[in-house]
Amino acid sequence: MNPTVRRLALAALLAVGLPAMAQSQQRVDPQHLYDYWILLNHSVDIDVPNSARGVTQPGCAAVSYMIGSDGVPRNLKVEKVVPQGDFGQIALSAVSNFRYGPSLSNKNHDPVDTYYVVPFNAPSDPTGQQKVMAPCRLAGYPS
Repeated sequence: MNPTVRRLALAALLAVGLPAMAQSQQRVDPQHLYDYWILLNHSVDIDVPNSARGVTQPGCAAVSYMIGSDGVPRNLKVEKVVPQGDFGQIALSAVSNFRYGPSLSNKNHDPVDTYYVVPFNAPSDPTGQQKVMAPCRLAGYPS
């Protein structure tokens, strides 16, 4: 087989296989994450800058990430911060220390894409917390 035909055949084989490889993990809303992964740690260490901007008022930050088959967050990205300030870096620090275990229905340890909203200076009552966190909810995660 001449080299040109070989390259074309290889390109055709790769093109057929790429759609399957390009498929991403399932996107999971945070309220339904427990169907796949269970957060194991109940407290995490965080890095707070000595002179952080805007952290004395109520606010939130949304961090998206993929939970790998080992239960470790990967590909972390600050998606939304309300109000503007340094909440994003603090939230990123917290979420990077999360560790998950697979739920009983996730025996294959399938990775998923999700996000977490970190509230800051929110009231202790659930209604007040939800009000502070609402602006940081992300679209595109089926519930």
